[in-house]
Parts: sequence; C-alpha cells; structure tokens
Amino acid sequence: MANKKHDKAVKIDIGLSETERAQIAEGLSGLLADSYTLYLMTHNFHWNVKGPMFNTLHLMFMGQYTEQWTALDLIAERIRALGYPAPGTYQEFSKLATIKEIDGVPKALEMVAHLVAAQEATARTARRLFSVVNDANDQPTADLLTQRLDIHEKTAWMLRSLLEE
Repeated sequence: MANKKHDKAVKIDIGLSETERAQIAEGLSGLLADSYTLYLMTHNFHWNVKGPMFNTLHLMFMGQYTEQWTALDLIAERIRALGYPAPGTYQEFSKLATIKEIDGVPKALEMVAHLVAAQEATARTARRLFSVVNDANDQPTADLLTQRLDIHEKTAWMLRSLLEE
C-alpha cells in the first residue's frame, strides 16, 4: 500500500517559475528528440557504411554516436531536474524531432551529407531555446546548450569538410 505522504509531488523551488521550467523542459524535450534521432542515424550509418572510406567513416561515426549517447542522458536529466518527465519513446521523439529519418541505406558520402544536415538541425534546436533560458536566468541549461552547440557545430564542420573537393 502506497504511503499517502509520497503520492504528492514535492514543490520545486530552484528560482525558476513553473512557467519558466515548463517552457525550458519543452524546449529541452525537442532537443532530446533531435539528439536521439541524430544518435540513431549516426549509429545506423556506422553499421551500414561501405566503400573506400569505410574504415575512416566507421570509426568517425562510432566516436560521434558514442558522444551523442552521453549527451542524451545529460539532456534528459536536466528535464527531470526541472520537474518534468523526459520523453523516451519513438512515438514521442517522432512527434518532437525536426530531423526526419532516412529510408534505406545511402551511399557513404550521402550519409555524411545527411549527418551534416542533422547536426545543423540539432544545433538550431538548441539555439532556439537560448532566449527562453537567458530570460529565465537558467545558467545550468545555458551551459548545457553551449556545450551541445559547440559539439554539433564542430561535428558539422568536420563532416562538411569530407564533402569538399
């Protein structure tokens, strides 16, 4: 039998209003959805890449999806720290993500181009949340967003460089 005392939500008083926390959690949920979609795409491409650049791309994609996996936990835990449930199903992610899944198995350089677009989309999602976070004076989320932007922009640049002649 559940203890009545534990059935109630404990009030959160971290210096952010309920409205601010809700807006930030909603934005972070979109970032989590894009990040998870990017993770899946990168891992899929790691498994399925072939051709003359196989070893280079296979290893590069592994580094990227490994980093992305860690980021998923950081984003989800920030949502939880704000007092909201983190989305965690394919159905929720597909509704929230701006990145669309890729059908079939593209050629190696097409994979790279898809990943550039997905990295940039994830960066845009993170960047859109900054105004809300800054207005709320939410430094932990701002720090998380800054770190994610740095990684997504750098990764997009590195991938983009593979597409240049």
